Amino acid sequence: MTASGFSLVLNATDGGARAGVIESPHGAVDTPAFMPVATQGSVKGVTPQELQELGAGIVLGNTYHLYLRPGIEVIEEMGGLHEFMGWKGPILTDSGGFQAFSLRAMAKLSDDAVVFRSHLDGSLHRFTPESAVAYQERLGVDVMMCLDQCVAADGSEEAVREAMERTHRWAARCRDAWKSSRQALFGIVQGGVSEEMRRESAEFITGLDFPGYAVGGLAVGETKAEMYEMVSFTGELLPVDRPRYLMGVGSPEDLVEGVSRGMDMFDCALPTRVARNGALLTPEGRINVVAARYSRVKGPVQEGCDCLACVGFSMGYISHLFRAKELLGLRLASIHNLRFVQRLMEEMRCRIVSGDFDDFAEDFLGRYRPTDEAARMAQKRRWMRERVGG
Repeated sequence: MTASGFSLVLNATDGGARAGVIESPHGAVDTPAFMPVATQGSVKGVTPQELQELGAGIVLGNTYHLYLRPGIEVIEEMGGLHEFMGWKGPILTDSGGFQAFSLRAMAKLSDDAVVFRSHLDGSLHRFTPESAVAYQERLGVDVMMCLDQCVAADGSEEAVREAMERTHRWAARCRDAWKSSRQALFGIVQGGVSEEMRRESAEFITGLDFPGYAVGGLAVGETKAEMYEMVSFTGELLPVDRPRYLMGVGSPEDLVEGVSRGMDMFDCALPTRVARNGALLTPEGRINVVAARYSRVKGPVQEGCDCLACVGFSMGYISHLFRAKELLGLRLASIHNLRFVQRLMEEMRCRIVSGDFDDFAEDFLGRYRPTDEAARMAQKRRWMRERVGG
């Protein structure tokens, strides 16, 4: 099986960074690309038209959540996910493998399937590699992901290997179950932070000849240094002529580091998730717009930003909206953060083509203050505990 109408054309490289175009049945996507997360068929607080205006070329949905609500059959009857959510561009769907990991207190994994209880009503459900592919085909998306197993960063070597080998078996079954040539299926490389296992996984997964490849099992609690090392190592093992997707990564510094290491596609709920808490992205790092020092600032969140929040409103006004718990504040913050990330991707694409990406990356990373590493890892662990009911 091959994917008709799906391909990657590389236009320029600069060191490890790549700029190109992914062709798909629902249009072209300039890479490197960031995919806003529309978990349940919606990027929270932002319309599809606004997403397009913000520069998004592709969005991500989640098979697990859409399966539970409103249901695959409902979306299929409504004309597929594109028609259902009103988005005309390409869509990629996660298979639900990460949800099996993050909700593992409610799930049981075996070589045959993932059996889980719904986080909505406790009802029992079963995902196999075959059904995960079939559901995504019925949704009508452009890019489908194989069902895989993810392990936390502190998992034992034995647990990481078991998950990797199960991912391989599931990938082969997904490949056999793939029936729609109008949709591309991506394989996922696992292996934790082990070079040996990453090499073994890349060799197996690329041997199945997928239209694209994802680097999974990162951004799950390991250090930034460990993540960057594995991205560099794994990226060099993947085919040059296929898209490379770094799953679950969306912090601005990680996007720059990921692009520099040859990744083409990224996704993360971070821009909208932190926006809802009043954290706005700027070239110097996140700011907490709720803080009193921003309540009288007449200027925009970011000078030169062309988003609705910056063009139409002052930082002081947005600060007021958050403190008054007005919903407009959440929308404006989400719009700004999404535009910030899309402008960052646009700038990186331009710099790769012009051949001065390294200078740009050095300047950006020199200015941008990331979240404190210890605080970030503690927050990640806390978020994971909340997801599993701990």
